[in-house]
This record gives sequence, C-alpha cells and structure tokens, in this order.
Amino acid sequence: MTATIVGWAHMPFGKHDAETVESMVVRVTRDAIAHAGIEAGDVDEIVLGHFNGGFSAQDFTASLVLQADDALRFKAATRVENACATGSAAVQQAVKTIEAKRAKVVLVVGVEQMTTTPGKEIGRNLLKASYLPEDGEIEGGFAGVFGQIAAGYFQRHGDQSDALAMIAAKNHANGVANPYAQMRKDLGYEFCRTESEKNPFVAGPLKRTDCSLVSDGAAALVITDVETGLRMKRAIAFRATTHKQDFLPMSKRDILKFEGCSVAWASALADAGITLDDLSFVETHDCFTIAEMIEYEAMGLTPEGEGARAIKEGWTQKDGKLPVNPSGGLKAKGHPIGATGVSMHALSAMQLAGEAEGIQVKDATLAGIFNMGGAAVANYVSVLERIK
Repeated sequence: MTATIVGWAHMPFGKHDAETVESMVVRVTRDAIAHAGIEAGDVDEIVLGHFNGGFSAQDFTASLVLQADDALRFKAATRVENACATGSAAVQQAVKTIEAKRAKVVLVVGVEQMTTTPGKEIGRNLLKASYLPEDGEIEGGFAGVFGQIAAGYFQRHGDQSDALAMIAAKNHANGVANPYAQMRKDLGYEFCRTESEKNPFVAGPLKRTDCSLVSDGAAALVITDVETGLRMKRAIAFRATTHKQDFLPMSKRDILKFEGCSVAWASALADAGITLDDLSFVETHDCFTIAEMIEYEAMGLTPEGEGARAIKEGWTQKDGKLPVNPSGGLKAKGHPIGATGVSMHALSAMQLAGEAEGIQVKDATLAGIFNMGGAAVANYVSVLERIK
C-alpha cells in the first residue's frame, strides 16, 4: 500500500447544457478538497484526465483546475489521456507520483463534455479510439466495432442475446438508486431483450440498451501517501494497481478474449495477494453489454465462452457472490470519457467507506475496478481496501 484516497467528489452525469468543461472541473475540485478536509494549498500536484478528441474547443485544459482556487497557482498540473481509460490513467499517474515520493497529496480530476457535440461528430470522435486503418470506415462508429465483437462471439459461442439483455437490465436496475447516474430507470429484462421503436438494433446484434450513454460529467479524488492518509477522516488504500497495454489493431489479437484485461486482472490480484473470491464487488467497464460479459471471462469469473453463466445464475447481481457494477455501470451511470475511471474509483471508495447509500454493497471490504480504453487496448485494474 503506497497511496490512499482520502476525499472525493462526483457530480451527476447526464446532459448539462449550462455547464462547461471548466465549470465542471471547478465544481468537483472544490468539492473533493472540502470532502478531504484539506486546503487547496496542501495539494502538491494535479492530474487531469480529459480525453477530448474533438469534443471541446478548449484543448489545453490542465490549468483549468487552478480556476477552482488561487492557492493552486504554480502547482504542477498535467493532463493525461488514454482513450476511455483516461480517468484511470490519471489515477495511476497520481499513485506513481506518490510512490516515487515526489508528492504527498495529489488531486485527480476527470472530465468530459460530450452532449453538446452533434451526433455524427460524437461517433467520429469516439472512433478515434480504434485503429483507423482497419476500423475507420466501420458503420456505426465505436458501436460498430463492438457490434462486430458481439457478432463474432455469437458465432463462436452461440447467441447470447438473453444474457446481454440480463446484463443491461441488471445495470439499469442498480442505477435507479445511484444519485449520480444519468438514467435512473429500471427498464426491465423484456424491454432490453425486445427490439422496438425505442430499442432498435444499433450495430450487429447490439440494441440501444446494449450501449452506454453519451454523457457530460466530472469526478475528482484527493490521493495521499499512506502516512498522510492515516491522519485523515477516512483512508481507502490502493492494495494494487496495474496497467497493461495491448496492440491497437484487433487483427493482431483474438478480440473475443480481452487478453489485456486477463493479464491486468491476474497481475493486480497477485500484487494484492488475493483471489477474485476475496472481492466484495467489481466496477467494470460496460461500454457495451458484450464487453461486460467478456470481462467476466477475462477476470476469471467463468471459463472462456461461459460468461453468460455469471449473469444467468445471478452471480453478478447486487446480492450475488460477486456483485458487478452495483453503481449501474456505464450503462446506467453514463460514460463521459475522461471522467469514467475517476468515477469508478470514487464510487468504489464510497462503498468501502460505507457512504454509498442506496447502492451500498453490504459489508464491502475489497473493491476491484477495471477500466479499459478502446477494445481492451488500455487495461487498468485497481484493488481498493479501507484502512481507516
């Protein structure tokens, strides 16, 4: 254990026309600093996760965090980006800085504003997280990429439409009690399973309810070294962090296995000295329902090709043996790219601190987090444990 989360902030995700990237950054920065019980001047370094990729005209955003408080002036501030794993890239940069003893207190902020961009541009911006020489002309943008993955999985392992609908229904049911979720509506299995005017096919076998939401939002964390953390009101320790980057072209790997996810999970669990069975819950990257199902296999919950068992037998329900996405996941919560990984860590810290209210997992002691960029290209896993 080399770092602890001692404070956090999380604004509701959704469509925020009255907000800007700057206003959202300022809002969560102030709230996280207050929640940690520190002064802005106590921050040694700032890391901002902001994908952008064309969503915002303002493309030099690290210093926007300083707008929250004049005492942040002249602090080191860096923007990081790693596609949909941008938030976790920011978190892990903060942890590495603390491990290197270059800072005792690091402020991490994740942000994205997506909904003010026209629909076709959103698709083009997101497709930049794939390998354009191969995927640049795929119909449906990034949904088209995962539509191909789903179709390939169905061809290899059989039609999994029932399981995907069950995953969507689970996550939407969980999201009802999450005050930060964009969609707080229990859609039910039948709606998610059935093609309709409100739930049409989007790409391959994926329907609208199989796809995460386009969102605006921000989240923030205050991360300290362990010694400092133990003097604070609360301390959620990083028991392990790992990052494994895979090839960008899908043609260079078996895309149905999410091998980078598997390697990242194995490394993190080994570093933490635990097994998957020791985890109280997992927040995983359900950008599409097919991704969550393959991640069941990649994390070792089921053998390859049997991911459907985990949802059909209730293992990943909130009261199951390993709750997955008790927050509602990206499916219900929304997916503002740069904020997603920070959000996952903030909500997991809330769980471990017993502050998750309606989405609280009973007696949560260990959290696993998986955040990925692209189609299992950037793979980040964290294991968190409360030590105070």
